[in-house]
Amino acid sequence: MSHPPTRRRLLSLAAGAAAAAPLVQATPAAHAAAGQPLSGTPGQALSGAPAQATSAPLPVPSAWSVRPFPLDQVTLGNGVFRAKRDLMLDYARSYPADRILAVFRANAGLDTRGARPPGGWETADGNLRGHFGGHFLTLVAQAYADTRETALKSKLDYLVAALGECQKAHAENGSPKPSHPGYLAAYPETQFILLESYTTYPTIWAPYYTCHKIMRGLLDAHTLAGNEQALTIASKMGDWVHSRLGRLPKAQLERMWSIYIAGEYGGMNEVMTDLYALTRLEEHLAAARCFDNTALLDACVEDRDILDGRHANQHIPQFTGYLRLFDHTGQEDYAAAARNFWGMVAGPRMYSLGGTGQGEMFRARGAIAATLDDKNAETCATYNMLKLTRQLFFHEPDPAYMDYYERGLTNHILASRKDAPSTTSPEVTYFVGMGPGVVREYDNTGTCCGGTGMENHTKYQDSVYFRSADGSVLYVNLSLASTLRWPERGFVVEQTSDYPAEGVRTLTFRESGGRLDLKLRVPSWATGGFTVTVNGVRQRATAEPGSYLTLSRTWQRGDQVRVLAPYRLRIERALDDPTVQSVFHGPVLLVAQNPERDFRTFSFYKDFTLRGDLAAAIRPEGRPMHFTTHGLTLAPFFVADNTRYHAYFRRSEPVVAFGTADSGVPNRARGDGLTFLDVLWQQAPFASSGSFVQAVRTLADRWLSEALFTRAERDRVIAAALEADLRR
Repeated sequence: MSHPPTRRRLLSLAAGAAAAAPLVQATPAAHAAAGQPLSGTPGQALSGAPAQATSAPLPVPSAWSVRPFPLDQVTLGNGVFRAKRDLMLDYARSYPADRILAVFRANAGLDTRGARPPGGWETADGNLRGHFGGHFLTLVAQAYADTRETALKSKLDYLVAALGECQKAHAENGSPKPSHPGYLAAYPETQFILLESYTTYPTIWAPYYTCHKIMRGLLDAHTLAGNEQALTIASKMGDWVHSRLGRLPKAQLERMWSIYIAGEYGGMNEVMTDLYALTRLEEHLAAARCFDNTALLDACVEDRDILDGRHANQHIPQFTGYLRLFDHTGQEDYAAAARNFWGMVAGPRMYSLGGTGQGEMFRARGAIAATLDDKNAETCATYNMLKLTRQLFFHEPDPAYMDYYERGLTNHILASRKDAPSTTSPEVTYFVGMGPGVVREYDNTGTCCGGTGMENHTKYQDSVYFRSADGSVLYVNLSLASTLRWPERGFVVEQTSDYPAEGVRTLTFRESGGRLDLKLRVPSWATGGFTVTVNGVRQRATAEPGSYLTLSRTWQRGDQVRVLAPYRLRIERALDDPTVQSVFHGPVLLVAQNPERDFRTFSFYKDFTLRGDLAAAIRPEGRPMHFTTHGLTLAPFFVADNTRYHAYFRRSEPVVAFGTADSGVPNRARGDGLTFLDVLWQQAPFASSGSFVQAVRTLADRWLSEALFTRAERDRVIAAALEADLRR
């Protein structure tokens, strides 16, 4: 299937427009903190004092059986998540608001105050300009909700007020005036008009995608930081959207949304539904339904997988929007489509880090090993998959959703922010290659992944804890060091943890409000045990990997819950080639550091003892969570640097051998790709040499019955098992 160049490739075309501009701060408070002069001409600062530090959260749908806590009720503790968060906070504090606003002011005919646009796709003539500003609004809103820093609130209010001036300038002085006074963008309305006549990319470039980012940023400024003007601006934009789309025939809309890139609309259906939840204007809900992408929507309702060859991030956010439409319409097809779509991606199209796609595109179901290269796993696709996963959990608290969420958050999102400070670049990834010997590339100022990347690292805490609708249950989903304040129930719960490093997690009730069911997630990787104590007393509750363990009691101040879930080394096989594998330590993806561009070949079974685990073949290196095998260092992928790595290796176990006892018999695979040794060691640990020999004998007889061994080969395998000494 042939497509135009990816958006990523066009970055080089815009490089010349991204010349460095003086870093000019936008707000008096921010200038005071940085010791810098104000931007523009003296006296040009926008009027109005910062609003009070309040928030106006979205109404919670009655359909949600599980509900999140506001971002400001959960604070991160010390650790790698907080360290990466702090890097992005420094960027949020320092990056000049006037540079973000330059493209909006220029389009509205206003003074740009000498500021240049950020660059990348965010240039003076870029066809996606304005999208980065929307993400920046969300970044600052989230940063303020997290820290309550006055300078961040001032910066956010400045951005919103300036966008309000741009919207007003378009309505009053536009040349030509827009079709509706609610219009706000960083380019003329022409892109939207051309889309209605089916103009293709790159003549136009996803105009409603950009609209979504701006509206989302404005709603976040309102819901996270209480900026009322932001809701007013967004509501007018929603009126404008309805005025354009509400008059178009359904067939025309469907054709528009089917166009590659040009018809990409991000989460317009989600943001319009959220706007409706705040305004209760029926026009806003009607506009949300204008974005039904019917062909794909109908296929997903029927659980027909037609994703192969479709643009991944063009479609993922649509399904979060469908869920929000279900919340407000009760139309079950929307919810069914979202559930089924998630199942087509999380698993069948998921690389080991939790990301999806090759070169921005969905590939065939199960095509993992066949698609490994340097352009896998677009980062904003994972950003959107995590949003969808979270929303699905609110409707149905299936622990499988949180297993996926933990994987994507820990191994892709956390790994996407370079471990280096920058106040001029978000320093985040676009693609994250899964092929051999690839390297992560950072920066991404002005790109889609640069935008979502700014958001990713200032909301780590948003899914650590959830609560039931009636407030009787607290879900502890993730092991991040954090503190929850739940004033409605009188609880303050502190979680101490070194996650993603291994160790004991402790939940301490600093303030208690009485009886509560505490649901602790038992991750699917926790096959080495899951031990829980309450105030030093071990609990006898069953802890099944991939479930929740419930503790029901009246909690008192000082109560402590300690959880021990030992990490084990394990492998995961590619769906289409079980010899292509990744190695994990508990939830953490380990990558082999090596610049070679061919798969590294590993063999482990010859080193196994009766315990039957990888600890005999993969040894600790000395640094936390670093290991060595086959002369290579295995490092946790969330350590984000410029080292070339291998997320997958080629597994080679050519003959049936037990330690030094080599049978010389080929290690043949059965129909599902699993070899004799694979199936044997799945039964480990073995209590004794005798039980090991018996397992070999039983399995060798099966391989003989299935014509995978000759009788002579079966006898040689059993003889090697009798000879082997694997007790060490």
